[in-house]
Amino acid sequence: MASPLEQLAAGALDWLERNLDHFDPFSASAGPATPDSATPGRTKAGQAKAALELALLCHCAARPGRAPEALDGALDGATALVRKLWQHPDFPPLFDEDPAYASTYGLIFAALAPDGIDDTLCRGTLARLDPGFLSSPGRSPYRRIELRHYADKAGVRHTIEPYAELVPRSPLVALRAAGPGEAGSQDEAAPLTTPEAYALTHTAFYLGDFGRTAPGLSEGERAHAEDLVDRMLRHCVAHDRWDLAAELVLTQFILGSDPLRTPSGAAAVECLARAQRPDGAIPGRSAALTAPPSAPAEEFFRKAYHTTLVTALMALAVTSPGPS
Repeated sequence: MASPLEQLAAGALDWLERNLDHFDPFSASAGPATPDSATPGRTKAGQAKAALELALLCHCAARPGRAPEALDGALDGATALVRKLWQHPDFPPLFDEDPAYASTYGLIFAALAPDGIDDTLCRGTLARLDPGFLSSPGRSPYRRIELRHYADKAGVRHTIEPYAELVPRSPLVALRAAGPGEAGSQDEAAPLTTPEAYALTHTAFYLGDFGRTAPGLSEGERAHAEDLVDRMLRHCVAHDRWDLAAELVLTQFILGSDPLRTPSGAAAVECLARAQRPDGAIPGRSAALTAPPSAPAEEFFRKAYHTTLVTALMALAVTSPGPS
């Protein structure tokens, strides 16, 4: 019988595969794109960003060391879509519709290129980056870690410091939690703000390559980060904050713990299993932001795809060999 984590992964992957048209900016069934900023995800740039997230899932799932039977073809359609988009000449220009993030999206596009494709578009996208984009001045340690992660993966030159110099100033080490409150209670104050919590998890993702390598923390730094993660995770479980819960479980794994053997990690997996719909989707970032049952398919996708994808990524990582 499949474990709750295996059921989470199977359901999430199945839902993602059945909704691939919504990841494709050039699919007629994905719905019309509009410039309406009040409906994020409907712009072509929003659809391109969703495709970047799908590419990340495929990239992580295809790593050496994972037995092919563990996926059993669950991402075949997604992999084919990513390969198609990464060779579509009209895909990279979509990043320009979001000027604030265009360079970041272009870098991620090159970093996540599937093996064996014609890399002409990737090389062209990297060539258009402003040389100053891949440097440190004016950027936070968190932002530098993010850019270094994708620049190294893309094989592009940069002048960002080594991780060893950035870790002591990163959110994993520098953040401090608010007062403890009563653990698990509904009125427990959040130990971290929402932006802080996402900076914490994403820093771990980049330093640990989404579960593939150890993040390079000292024992003291790791203990501090684990405490932050545990406290924030208990808060997320108590308040049904599903997206952050999934990211924090993955962060526990990257930090060297077995989340299923920690009370907060096990509770988070149970929380996500309760939230998962029969069709496999996690219907929003949190219970408070759940898509209503009457929501059109396009609206439901916008609310559900990220958390469902992150849940699949977390489940696949936690059931794989630990960071080396």
